[in-house]
Amino acid sequence: MKSKPMLWAVLAVWCVLGVATAVSAADQVIFVVRHAERADAPGAQPPPGMMANDPPLSAAGTERAKRLAALLASADVKHIFTTELMRTKQTAAPLAEAMKVTASVVSGRDVAAVAAQIRGAAGNVLVVGHSNTVPEVLKQLGVTQPIAIGDGEYDNLFVVVRPATGEPTLVRLRY
Repeated sequence: MKSKPMLWAVLAVWCVLGVATAVSAADQVIFVVRHAERADAPGAQPPPGMMANDPPLSAAGTERAKRLAALLASADVKHIFTTELMRTKQTAAPLAEAMKVTASVVSGRDVAAVAAQIRGAAGNVLVVGHSNTVPEVLKQLGVTQPIAIGDGEYDNLFVVVRPATGEPTLVRLRY
């Protein structure tokens, strides 16, 4: 049944590209994800020079980051925001490299400031955060529906379309 996951991937790409291209020039499309799977395991010691709470991506996480880059390759992302932690930077890296965009590192502790930077950015944006910051970023961007991300969920792709006037629209996908 390998064709079934491929079908879902094709449908997800179609939806994302449809949303990104169907908005007006004055609209902003913001893609918000939690970082991909991390490499730490309970009781594992971090490699030398790495903080205990800053693990890199696992092999599965690296593959998910590549899938995200492939999914957003045609989404005309102009700005990328990550937190200071390695796993968010590594999740964004394949798309940043492909789009030739330097990711801006922002503090995950000041979500209101991050949202202000996102709103001030011209063009489409990718934001890579954490299970506790992604819902807050969405809320700061005007999304009113409550969002929760489970501890084992790494496949959410939130697409926020911010029109020049009016309320934002949220589409929640899995990738």
